[in-house]
Amino acid sequence: MSNIMDVNFNATTADMLKVISEYDDVTGFKGAYNIREDSKCAGRKSSENITIESKTDKPGIDIKVKPFTVGETVYIPACVTHSDVDDLVYNDFYIGEGADVIIVAGCGVHNDGEEQARHNGIHRFFLEKGARVLYKEKHIGTGNGKGLKRIDPVTDCVLGEDSYLEMDTVQLRGVDSSVRTTSAVLDKGAKMIVRERIMTDNDEEAVTKFNVKLNGDDSGADLVSRSVARGNSHQAFYSVVEGNSRCTGHSACDAILADNGRVDAQPALNAANVDAELIHEAAIGKIAGEQILKLCSLGLTKEEAEEKIIEGFLK
Repeated sequence: MSNIMDVNFNATTADMLKVISEYDDVTGFKGAYNIREDSKCAGRKSSENITIESKTDKPGIDIKVKPFTVGETVYIPACVTHSDVDDLVYNDFYIGEGADVIIVAGCGVHNDGEEQARHNGIHRFFLEKGARVLYKEKHIGTGNGKGLKRIDPVTDCVLGEDSYLEMDTVQLRGVDSSVRTTSAVLDKGAKMIVRERIMTDNDEEAVTKFNVKLNGDDSGADLVSRSVARGNSHQAFYSVVEGNSRCTGHSACDAILADNGRVDAQPALNAANVDAELIHEAAIGKIAGEQILKLCSLGLTKEEAEEKIIEGFLK
Protein backbone atom coordinates (compact mmCIF):
# COMPACT_ATOMS: atom_id res chain seq x y z
CA MET A 1 0.00 0.00 0.00
CA SER A 2 1.38 3.42 -0.91
CA ASN A 3 0.54 7.13 -0.91
CA ILE A 4 2.03 9.64 -3.29
CA MET A 5 0.99 12.47 -0.97
CA ASP A 6 -1.12 13.28 2.06
CA VAL A 7 -4.73 14.16 1.35
CA ASN A 8 -4.84 17.93 0.83
CA PHE A 9 -7.97 19.60 -0.53
CA ASN A 10 -10.12 22.62 0.25
CA ALA A 11 -13.43 22.84 2.12
CA THR A 12 -15.50 23.09 -1.07
CA THR A 13 -14.06 19.84 -2.32
CA ALA A 14 -14.69 18.21 1.06
CA ASP A 15 -18.37 19.16 0.91
CA MET A 16 -18.79 17.83 -2.63
CA LEU A 17 -16.92 14.60 -1.87
CA LYS A 18 -19.49 13.73 0.79
CA VAL A 19 -22.23 13.87 -1.84
CA ILE A 20 -20.55 12.34 -4.88
CA SER A 21 -18.26 9.68 -3.46
CA GLU A 22 -19.22 8.50 0.04
CA TYR A 23 -16.35 10.43 1.66
CA ASP A 24 -16.32 10.62 5.46
CA ASP A 25 -14.45 13.32 7.42
CA VAL A 26 -13.28 10.79 10.01
CA THR A 27 -12.62 7.59 8.09
CA GLY A 28 -11.91 9.06 4.66
CA PHE A 29 -12.17 6.48 1.88
CA LYS A 30 -12.28 2.75 2.63
CA GLY A 31 -10.13 1.56 -0.23
CA ALA A 32 -7.79 2.78 -2.93
CA TYR A 33 -8.44 6.31 -4.16
CA ASN A 34 -7.34 9.22 -6.30
CA ILE A 35 -8.77 12.67 -5.57
CA ARG A 36 -8.62 15.27 -8.32
CA GLU A 37 -9.13 18.96 -7.49
CA ASP A 38 -8.93 21.78 -10.05
CA SER A 39 -6.86 19.72 -12.53
CA LYS A 40 -4.39 18.47 -9.90
CA CYS A 41 -4.06 15.41 -7.69
CA ALA A 42 -5.09 16.18 -4.10
CA GLY A 43 -4.46 12.71 -2.69
CA ARG A 44 -3.84 9.13 -3.75
CA LYS A 45 -3.56 5.69 -2.25
CA SER A 46 -3.11 2.29 -3.89
CA SER A 47 -3.88 -1.05 -2.26
CA GLU A 48 -2.24 -4.43 -2.50
CA ASN A 49 -4.53 -5.44 -5.37
CA ILE A 50 -5.37 -2.08 -6.95
CA THR A 51 -2.64 0.25 -8.20
CA ILE A 52 -3.10 3.84 -9.35
CA GLU A 53 -0.37 5.50 -11.41
CA SER A 54 -0.10 8.83 -13.23
CA LYS A 55 0.02 8.82 -17.01
CA THR A 56 3.23 10.11 -18.53
CA ASP A 57 1.89 11.44 -21.86
CA LYS A 58 -1.30 13.28 -20.82
CA PRO A 59 -3.30 14.23 -17.72
CA GLY A 60 -4.86 11.25 -16.01
CA ILE A 61 -4.24 7.93 -14.32
CA ASP A 62 -4.09 4.19 -14.98
CA ILE A 63 -6.03 2.04 -12.52
CA LYS A 64 -5.03 -1.62 -12.56
CA VAL A 65 -6.98 -4.30 -10.69
CA LYS A 66 -5.23 -7.63 -10.24
CA PRO A 67 -6.95 -10.80 -11.45
CA PHE A 68 -9.43 -12.37 -9.00
CA THR A 69 -9.54 -9.33 -6.71
CA VAL A 70 -12.89 -9.50 -4.93
CA GLY A 71 -14.77 -7.10 -2.64
CA GLU A 72 -12.60 -4.00 -3.01
CA THR A 73 -13.63 -0.43 -3.90
CA VAL A 74 -11.62 2.25 -5.66
CA TYR A 75 -12.63 5.92 -5.54
CA ILE A 76 -11.67 8.43 -8.24
CA PRO A 77 -13.71 11.61 -7.57
CA ALA A 78 -12.97 14.86 -9.42
CA CYS A 79 -13.90 18.36 -8.25
CA VAL A 80 -13.72 21.80 -9.80
CA THR A 81 -14.05 24.47 -7.10
CA HIS A 82 -13.98 27.81 -8.91
CA SER A 83 -14.61 29.47 -12.27
CA ASP A 84 -12.23 29.66 -15.22
CA VAL A 85 -11.20 26.00 -14.91
CA ASP A 86 -11.43 23.61 -17.87
CA ASP A 87 -10.36 20.26 -16.46
CA LEU A 88 -9.61 17.46 -18.92
CA VAL A 89 -8.50 14.06 -17.65
CA TYR A 90 -7.95 10.60 -19.16
CA ASN A 91 -8.49 7.64 -16.84
CA ASP A 92 -8.00 4.03 -17.96
CA PHE A 93 -9.26 1.04 -15.96
CA TYR A 94 -7.71 -2.39 -16.47
CA ILE A 95 -9.79 -5.02 -14.68
CA GLY A 96 -8.10 -8.40 -14.39
CA GLU A 97 -9.68 -11.77 -15.09
CA GLY A 98 -12.23 -12.87 -12.50
CA ALA A 99 -12.05 -9.65 -10.48
CA ASP A 100 -15.22 -8.28 -8.84
CA VAL A 101 -14.88 -4.65 -7.71
CA ILE A 102 -16.73 -1.36 -7.22
CA ILE A 103 -15.56 1.89 -8.82
CA VAL A 104 -16.91 5.21 -7.49
CA ALA A 105 -16.23 8.10 -9.86
CA GLY A 106 -18.30 11.12 -8.86
CA CYS A 107 -17.77 14.65 -10.13
CA GLY A 108 -18.67 18.01 -8.60
CA VAL A 109 -18.38 21.49 -10.13
CA HIS A 110 -18.66 24.60 -7.95
CA ASN A 111 -18.80 28.05 -9.51
CA ASP A 112 -19.26 31.38 -7.73
CA GLY A 113 -17.65 33.42 -10.50
CA GLU A 114 -18.33 34.88 -13.94
CA GLU A 115 -16.37 32.42 -16.09
CA GLN A 116 -17.24 28.85 -17.00
CA ALA A 117 -16.16 25.90 -14.83
CA ARG A 118 -15.95 22.54 -16.61
CA HIS A 119 -14.85 18.96 -16.01
CA ASN A 120 -14.38 16.55 -18.89
CA GLY A 121 -13.44 13.03 -17.80
CA ILE A 122 -12.59 10.50 -20.50
CA HIS A 123 -12.77 7.01 -18.99
CA ARG A 124 -11.85 3.76 -20.72
CA PHE A 125 -12.69 0.35 -19.28
CA PHE A 126 -11.01 -2.89 -20.26
CA LEU A 127 -12.62 -5.91 -18.60
CA GLU A 128 -10.87 -9.26 -18.91
CA LYS A 129 -12.63 -12.62 -19.02
CA GLY A 130 -15.17 -13.05 -16.22
CA ALA A 131 -14.46 -9.66 -14.62
CA ARG A 132 -17.32 -7.85 -12.87
CA VAL A 133 -17.55 -4.10 -12.16
CA LEU A 134 -20.15 -1.92 -10.48
CA TYR A 135 -19.46 1.64 -11.62
CA LYS A 136 -21.13 4.44 -9.63
CA GLU A 137 -21.07 8.01 -10.88
CA LYS A 138 -22.87 10.99 -9.34
CA HIS A 139 -22.67 14.53 -10.76
CA ILE A 140 -23.56 17.75 -8.94
CA GLY A 141 -23.23 21.48 -9.57
CA THR A 142 -23.10 24.09 -6.80
CA GLY A 143 -22.40 27.80 -6.42
CA ASN A 144 -24.25 31.00 -7.32
CA GLY A 145 -21.96 32.51 -9.94
CA LYS A 146 -23.12 33.52 -13.41
CA GLY A 147 -20.52 31.29 -15.06
CA LEU A 148 -21.73 27.96 -16.44
CA LYS A 149 -21.16 24.69 -14.58
CA ARG A 150 -20.42 21.98 -17.15
CA ILE A 151 -19.71 18.26 -16.89
CA ASP A 152 -19.05 16.28 -20.09
CA PRO A 153 -18.10 12.66 -19.31
CA VAL A 154 -17.00 10.22 -22.02
CA THR A 155 -16.96 6.50 -21.23
CA ASP A 156 -15.59 3.83 -23.58
CA CYS A 157 -15.93 0.18 -22.57
CA VAL A 158 -14.43 -3.03 -23.91
CA LEU A 159 -16.03 -6.05 -22.26
CA GLY A 160 -14.21 -9.35 -22.59
CA GLU A 161 -15.76 -12.80 -22.63
CA ASP A 162 -18.33 -13.41 -19.85
CA SER A 163 -17.56 -10.06 -18.19
CA TYR A 164 -20.18 -7.83 -16.55
CA LEU A 165 -20.40 -4.06 -16.21
CA GLU A 166 -23.16 -2.27 -14.31
CA MET A 167 -23.27 1.52 -14.47
CA ASP A 168 -25.33 3.51 -11.94
CA THR A 169 -25.21 7.19 -12.91
CA VAL A 170 -27.00 10.14 -11.29
CA GLN A 171 -27.22 13.85 -12.09
CA LEU A 172 -29.78 15.80 -10.07
CA ARG A 173 -29.90 19.57 -10.66
CA GLY A 174 -27.17 22.16 -10.49
CA VAL A 175 -25.28 21.26 -13.69
CA ASP A 176 -26.00 23.87 -16.37
CA SER A 177 -24.80 21.81 -19.30
CA SER A 178 -23.78 18.20 -19.72
CA VAL A 179 -23.14 15.82 -22.61
CA ARG A 180 -22.79 12.22 -21.43
CA THR A 181 -21.34 9.92 -24.08
CA THR A 182 -21.04 6.16 -23.50
CA SER A 183 -19.90 3.52 -25.97
CA ALA A 184 -19.27 -0.18 -25.48
CA VAL A 185 -18.20 -3.28 -27.38
CA LEU A 186 -19.24 -6.62 -25.90
CA ASP A 187 -17.60 -9.99 -26.51
CA LYS A 188 -19.12 -13.45 -26.11
CA GLY A 189 -21.34 -13.77 -23.02
CA ALA A 190 -20.61 -10.23 -21.80
CA LYS A 191 -23.39 -8.23 -20.13
CA MET A 192 -23.86 -4.49 -19.63
CA ILE A 193 -26.50 -2.85 -17.40
CA VAL A 194 -26.99 0.92 -17.30
CA ARG A 195 -29.30 2.78 -14.93
CA GLU A 196 -29.26 6.53 -15.53
CA ARG A 197 -31.20 9.13 -13.51
CA ILE A 198 -31.23 12.81 -14.48
CA MET A 199 -33.07 15.88 -13.24
CA THR A 200 -32.76 19.29 -14.86
CA ASP A 201 -34.27 22.62 -13.86
CA ASN A 202 -34.20 26.31 -14.85
CA ASP A 203 -32.33 26.60 -18.18
CA GLU A 204 -30.16 23.50 -17.74
CA GLU A 205 -29.45 21.16 -20.63
CA ALA A 206 -28.47 17.47 -20.52
CA VAL A 207 -27.68 15.20 -23.45
CA THR A 208 -27.19 11.44 -23.21
CA LYS A 209 -25.62 9.39 -26.01
CA PHE A 210 -25.30 5.59 -25.96
CA ASN A 211 -23.73 3.39 -28.62
CA VAL A 212 -23.43 -0.32 -27.78
CA LYS A 213 -22.16 -3.04 -30.11
CA LEU A 214 -23.19 -6.59 -29.19
CA ASN A 215 -20.52 -8.44 -31.12
CA GLY A 216 -20.30 -11.74 -29.22
CA ASP A 217 -22.84 -14.55 -29.05
CA ASP A 218 -24.99 -14.47 -25.91
CA SER A 219 -23.96 -10.91 -25.10
CA GLY A 220 -26.59 -8.54 -23.75
CA ALA A 221 -27.26 -4.92 -22.84
CA ASP A 222 -30.02 -3.25 -20.83
CA LEU A 223 -29.95 0.57 -20.98
CA VAL A 224 -32.55 2.47 -18.96
CA SER A 225 -32.71 6.25 -18.53
CA ARG A 226 -35.16 7.95 -16.16
CA SER A 227 -35.35 11.71 -16.22
CA VAL A 228 -37.30 14.74 -15.04
CA ALA A 229 -37.19 18.04 -16.95
CA ARG A 230 -38.43 21.05 -14.95
CA GLY A 231 -38.37 24.81 -15.45
CA ASN A 232 -37.20 25.70 -18.96
CA SER A 233 -34.69 22.86 -19.12
CA HIS A 234 -34.06 20.56 -22.06
CA GLN A 235 -32.93 16.96 -22.23
CA ALA A 236 -32.07 14.71 -25.16
CA PHE A 237 -31.65 10.94 -25.17
CA TYR A 238 -29.97 9.18 -28.09
CA SER A 239 -29.18 5.49 -28.02
CA VAL A 240 -28.03 3.02 -30.65
CA VAL A 241 -27.87 -0.70 -29.90
CA GLU A 242 -26.24 -2.84 -32.57
CA GLY A 243 -26.95 -6.56 -32.60
CA ASN A 244 -24.14 -8.19 -34.56
CA SER A 245 -24.53 -11.68 -33.10
CA ARG A 246 -26.97 -13.92 -31.21
CA CYS A 247 -27.70 -11.40 -28.47
CA THR A 248 -30.31 -9.48 -26.50
CA GLY A 249 -30.56 -5.71 -26.27
CA HIS A 250 -32.98 -3.34 -24.55
CA SER A 251 -33.02 0.46 -24.51
CA ALA A 252 -35.57 2.60 -22.67
CA CYS A 253 -36.14 6.29 -21.94
CA ASP A 254 -38.81 7.21 -19.39
CA ALA A 255 -39.24 10.94 -18.79
CA ILE A 256 -41.49 13.29 -16.81
CA LEU A 257 -42.13 16.86 -17.93
CA ALA A 258 -42.94 19.70 -15.54
CA ASP A 259 -43.35 23.44 -16.11
CA ASN A 260 -41.86 24.19 -19.55
CA GLY A 261 -39.39 21.31 -19.64
CA ARG A 262 -38.60 19.59 -22.96
CA VAL A 263 -37.33 16.08 -23.70
CA ASP A 264 -36.23 14.50 -26.99
CA ALA A 265 -35.92 10.70 -27.11
CA GLN A 266 -34.46 8.87 -30.09
CA PRO A 267 -33.70 5.21 -29.34
CA ALA A 268 -32.47 3.20 -32.33
CA LEU A 269 -31.78 -0.46 -33.05
CA ASN A 270 -29.52 -1.94 -35.71
CA ALA A 271 -29.75 -5.70 -36.22
CA ALA A 272 -27.18 -7.50 -38.37
CA ASN A 273 -27.85 -11.05 -37.18
CA VAL A 274 -31.01 -13.12 -37.52
CA ASP A 275 -30.72 -14.17 -33.86
CA ALA A 276 -30.40 -10.65 -32.48
CA GLU A 277 -33.32 -9.81 -30.15
CA LEU A 278 -33.55 -6.04 -29.71
CA ILE A 279 -36.23 -3.88 -28.06
CA HIS A 280 -36.52 -0.15 -27.49
CA GLU A 281 -39.03 1.96 -25.54
CA ALA A 282 -39.64 5.65 -24.97
CA ALA A 283 -42.29 7.29 -22.77
CA ILE A 284 -42.63 11.01 -22.06
CA GLY A 285 -45.45 12.55 -20.03
CA LYS A 286 -46.47 14.59 -17.02
CA ILE A 287 -47.25 13.55 -13.47
CA ALA A 288 -50.71 12.01 -13.38
CA GLY A 289 -53.29 14.20 -11.68
CA GLU A 290 -54.78 11.30 -9.73
CA GLN A 291 -51.38 10.61 -8.16
CA ILE A 292 -51.20 14.16 -6.84
CA LEU A 293 -54.81 14.08 -5.62
CA LYS A 294 -54.21 10.85 -3.73
CA LEU A 295 -51.19 12.24 -1.91
CA CYS A 296 -52.95 15.55 -1.21
CA SER A 297 -55.78 13.58 0.39
CA LEU A 298 -53.19 12.23 2.82
CA GLY A 299 -52.26 15.75 3.94
CA LEU A 300 -49.51 16.78 1.52
CA THR A 301 -49.53 20.04 -0.42
CA LYS A 302 -49.45 19.87 -4.22
CA GLU A 303 -45.76 20.82 -4.23
CA GLU A 304 -44.92 18.19 -1.60
CA ALA A 305 -46.87 15.58 -3.56
CA GLU A 306 -44.96 16.37 -6.76
CA GLU A 307 -41.64 16.10 -4.93
CA LYS A 308 -42.59 12.71 -3.46
CA ILE A 309 -43.63 11.36 -6.87
CA ILE A 310 -40.43 12.59 -8.53
CA GLU A 311 -38.32 11.21 -5.69
CA GLY A 312 -39.88 7.77 -6.10
CA PHE A 313 -39.57 7.93 -9.89
CA LEU A 314 -35.85 8.64 -9.76
CA LYS A 315 -34.96 5.96 -7.18
